[in-house]
Amino acid sequence: MLKRLVLLFVSAFLLTSPAHAALELVLTGGIDSARPVAVAPFKWTGEGQLPQDVAEIISSDLLRSGKFKPLTRQQMPQSPSTSAEINFGPWASQGVEAVVVGSIEPAGGGYQIRFELVDVLKGQALKAMGGDANGYVLDSRTATVPAAQLRQFAHRISDIVYERLTGERGAFLTRLAYVAIERGTQYPYQLRISDYDGYNEKTLLRSREPLMSPSWSPDGSKLAYVSFENQRPEIYVQDIYTQQRSLLTSFRGINGAPKWSPDGSRLAVVLSKDGQPDIYIIDVASKQLRRVTDSRSIDTEPAWQDSQTLLFTSERGGKPQIYSVNLASGMTRRMTWEGESNQGSSVTPDGKSMVVVTRMQGQYRIARQDLESGGLMVLSQSALDESPSVAPNGSMIIYTTVYQGKKSLALVSTDGRFRAVLPTSTGEVRAPAWSPFLN
Repeated sequence: MLKRLVLLFVSAFLLTSPAHAALELVLTGGIDSARPVAVAPFKWTGEGQLPQDVAEIISSDLLRSGKFKPLTRQQMPQSPSTSAEINFGPWASQGVEAVVVGSIEPAGGGYQIRFELVDVLKGQALKAMGGDANGYVLDSRTATVPAAQLRQFAHRISDIVYERLTGERGAFLTRLAYVAIERGTQYPYQLRISDYDGYNEKTLLRSREPLMSPSWSPDGSKLAYVSFENQRPEIYVQDIYTQQRSLLTSFRGINGAPKWSPDGSRLAVVLSKDGQPDIYIIDVASKQLRRVTDSRSIDTEPAWQDSQTLLFTSERGGKPQIYSVNLASGMTRRMTWEGESNQGSSVTPDGKSMVVVTRMQGQYRIARQDLESGGLMVLSQSALDESPSVAPNGSMIIYTTVYQGKKSLALVSTDGRFRAVLPTSTGEVRAPAWSPFLN
């Protein structure tokens, strides 16, 4: 456990810039249906004020997951710092399922953090019977954290709480990649990464010409993207730690929509070097190409369903729809039938659904289709939503929308219950890509 945390801190240090939020969360729906929980203010025993409000970070993480509705501090009946201090009755009367309590103290230039996750209903029952505290403490840990990594460790606590309460892995220590546009500046197009919540933003590349389609490698160390820096579309691969990058494709015509294979050895791309845009696979090490589709229609937007199956958007049926192709047999079949058109697919981590941009009554919205039944569930509510990317635990989808007249990012839970927008303070943001787990 300690070795894993040290590696996490080192990786975070390499990327960290001054902690601020480039993207601010604005709730737009779904909070009332979430599960009530509480994160009590952590007791601080040092001098002055703690530089990061750890409890508030955890509470915000749980809120953004779409599954929980944390109490505000004004709603909390008390401010306990240990499980022994909890008076369970008042919490239970508010329907609270679980409470996170903890304390922080200075330790060797950093902080020692202790926290407990407490089951309120079990606690109320066991206290009434004089039972052991171990029966209602779901998790209890203590760790010493470098000062610069306090916020990252708060996300780590959120991951632990989320997993213990849902049985699913948390994704709060992940990152986002996106393209920011600040028109009127020398370099209006910027490829940026940030923590999943918009903090610790870092610019990887500035360009006078458009940047598009960032895609994370499966190990989270590299980004593939499209750049027009040389007045034509080209695909680059860039290491986010060393900043070194290499040109992958620069063929005549379109070089676009790179997507990494599950093992990170290949990229599915769109090339038009032989005429119409078609899907190709390129070996990253050798740059050897393999053509996957060969039709008179436009084939674009590849996505890996698994190591042997690609999804892609094609107009071969008249309007854009999602098709799959088996790489071994070459067999192709249509995947989407509902709506006026469907495009921009990606498969959820459990392999049971795919997320698409569906057009219904002239409006483009994010939807999730069950791969077994074919049923389509519309998730977003705006008129021009695009570029969906699924969190590595499958709980949330980030996508591009129009908010107050500007391209912004938005979140929706995969069950459609929770929605929020993340507008940027300056310019526009588009083409988000959610990183894999970063362990």
